[in-house]
Amino acid sequence: MKIKWFQKILTLSTLTLSLLIHTRIYAVEVAQAPPPNLPPQPKLPRDLPPPQDVTPPVTEPPQQPQAPSPPPPQENLLPTTPTPQLEKSPEAEFPEDFPIVITRFEFLGSTVFKDEELLRVIEDALNGVSNESDENSPKPDRNSVPTERQGNIRLPRTEQDKPVTLTFAQLLQARSAITNYYIKKEYITSGALIPEQTIAPKGGVVRIQIVEGSIEEIRVIGTRRLNQNYIRSRVALGTKKPLNRKRLLDALRVLQIPQNYQQYSLIESLSAELSAGSRFGSNLLEVKIKEARSFHTFVNLDNNRSPSVGSFQRGIELREDNLLGIGDSLSGVYTNTDGSDKFDFSYVVPLSPRNTTLTLSYNTTSSNIIEEPFDVLDISSESREYRITLSHPIILTPTQELTLGLTGSHQQIETSLGFKDIGSFPLSPGSDNQGRTRITALRFFQQWIQRGDRSALALRSQFNFGLDALDATINKVEPDGQFFAWRGQAQWVRSFAKDTLLVLRGDIQVSDRRLVPSEQFALGGLSSVRGYRQDALISDNGFFGSVEARLPILRIPRVRGLLQVAPFVDFGTTWNNFETAESRDNTLASVGLGLRLRIDNTLDARFDWGIPLIAIDSDKRTLQENGVYFSVIWNPF
Repeated sequence: MKIKWFQKILTLSTLTLSLLIHTRIYAVEVAQAPPPNLPPQPKLPRDLPPPQDVTPPVTEPPQQPQAPSPPPPQENLLPTTPTPQLEKSPEAEFPEDFPIVITRFEFLGSTVFKDEELLRVIEDALNGVSNESDENSPKPDRNSVPTERQGNIRLPRTEQDKPVTLTFAQLLQARSAITNYYIKKEYITSGALIPEQTIAPKGGVVRIQIVEGSIEEIRVIGTRRLNQNYIRSRVALGTKKPLNRKRLLDALRVLQIPQNYQQYSLIESLSAELSAGSRFGSNLLEVKIKEARSFHTFVNLDNNRSPSVGSFQRGIELREDNLLGIGDSLSGVYTNTDGSDKFDFSYVVPLSPRNTTLTLSYNTTSSNIIEEPFDVLDISSESREYRITLSHPIILTPTQELTLGLTGSHQQIETSLGFKDIGSFPLSPGSDNQGRTRITALRFFQQWIQRGDRSALALRSQFNFGLDALDATINKVEPDGQFFAWRGQAQWVRSFAKDTLLVLRGDIQVSDRRLVPSEQFALGGLSSVRGYRQDALISDNGFFGSVEARLPILRIPRVRGLLQVAPFVDFGTTWNNFETAESRDNTLASVGLGLRLRIDNTLDARFDWGIPLIAIDSDKRTLQENGVYFSVIWNPF
C-alpha cells in the first residue's frame, strides 16, 4: 500500500518538474525572440577609432614655398645716378704746375673710410695704379720696389714724416681719386673737394673735405589705397647717410617681395630717381609705384582630409592684404567635408618699417566621424584655438631673411558620443573624464630663407613648450598639457633650366614625453608620404623626407600656362616615447608621379598618384587610400 502511494507521488512530482522545465524553456525562447517589425540593431565596432580620426588635424608649421622665388631684378629701379654736386674748388687760381709742399693730409667729414685707406687711394692714383680691379684682389705692397706702372710717391702720415711736393694738378687728381673711390664703393652722391685754405711756402697740412651724400626728401607717387608712409618709411631704411646705391636698391627690392603673411606683393612695379636737392650735398628721391591688387578670393577643392570625416574638401578664402592702407592683412577661410566644418580668421598688422608684425588668429572646427564602422557611434569633436604671434626679421635683404617669432596659443578640444546619448566621453589620449583637452603653449620659431637666381633654401625651427596655464589639462599620467617638442623643416629648390626644378623636403619632430594627438607628428597624405591615407600614422617623434623633380611638358603662352610632370619619392618614419602594439608599423615609403598645372595667377592644380612600398591596413574605400590625390586652387578675382 505504501509502495503504491510512493509511486503515485513520484509520478506526480516528475510530471510537475517536466512542466516547469518546459515552461521555463519556452519563456526563455520567447524572451530572446525579437518583437515583430523591430528594425535590426546596428553592428557595433569592436574598437574605437584611432585618435587622429577623432581630434582635429595636427597643427603644423607653415609650409615653405614650393618653387624658387628669386629676388626682384634691380634693373631700371634706379636709372638715374646723379654726380656729386660739389662746391667749386679754387683750381682756377693756380697754374697746374704750381708746387705745393705737403706735410700731411687731413680728411674732413669722412665716416666710411679711415684716413689710411684714403691715403692709399691717393698714392695709387698718383703712382698710376688702377683701382678698377676687384676689391678682393691683393693690394700692391707699399714696400716693394716700384715697377714701371708705379711711381715712388709716398704720402706723409704724420708731420714727422718727410714732406712731399705735389703740383696743383696732382692735388686735383687726389681729390678726383677720392670721389671716384666713393662712387666705386656705391656711394654715388658722395665726393671730395679742396676747400679754400692757406698753406705756407715751406709746407703745411692740406685739408680735403669729404661730402657724404644724403637724402633730403622722399617723394612717393602713384599710391591709391596704400599709405605713402608705408612706402616712405621702408625706403628710408636704405637712405641712411652716406647714401649707398646698393643699400637703396636692396630697400627697393625688399619692398617688392611679399611678406610671410601676404599671398602677393602689394607693389606691382616700382622705379626710383635721384636728383639734386636744395642743400649742398643733399638729394631728392622720387619713388614711383604701381599698386597691385590687394583683395583676393581663393576657391579650393582637394581630397586632403582624413576619410574618417570625409576626404573630399571644399573651401573658400577671402583676404585683403591692405585693409587700412598700412599693409595689414585680414583673412577668413571656410572649409568643409561631409563630416566637418572649419573656420579660420586672422589679422596681421605691421608694427615697424622693418616688418615686425603682430598676428591675431582664431579657428574653430566641428567634426563628425562618418567612416564605417565607427559612424554608428555618432562620434563628434569640437575644437577652438586662439593664437597671438609676434615676429621680427633680424636680417632682411632681397636674398636673405632671418626671422624670429614667438607664438602664444590656447586650444580647447572636446569629444563626445551620440550613441545612446552618452554625451561627452574621453576618446583620445590626454583628455579628462569629460572628453576635454586644453593646451596652452608657447612656441618660439626661427626661419631662414636664402634666395638666389637659380635656387632657394628655406629652414624653419620651432620649439614648443606646453604650459600649466589657462586651465590646461594636467593629468597624473602622460600625456597632458605639459610637454616639450622641437620641430624642424627644410626645403631646397634648384632650377636647372627654365621651369625644370628639383625639390628636396625634410621634416622632423623630437619630443621629451608622450604628446596629446593634436601635438603629434603625422605621416601620410598629400603634403607628407603620398600613397597613404591622410595622417595614417601619428606619433610623438618622426621624420619625413621627399625628393621630387618637376619637368615641363607643355607651355600655353596664350594664358601663361605651364604643365609639369613630377616624379617623386617619399619616405617617413615615426616612433613614440612609449611602447605600443602598433609601434612596429612605423615606417611609410612610396614612389609616384604627379602633374602640376599653373595658369598665370588664376589656377593652380595638381594631381598625384603614389604607390606605397610598405603595406599597412587600409580599407581602400577612397581615392586617397588608393594613392590618388588632387588639389585645385582657383583665384577668380
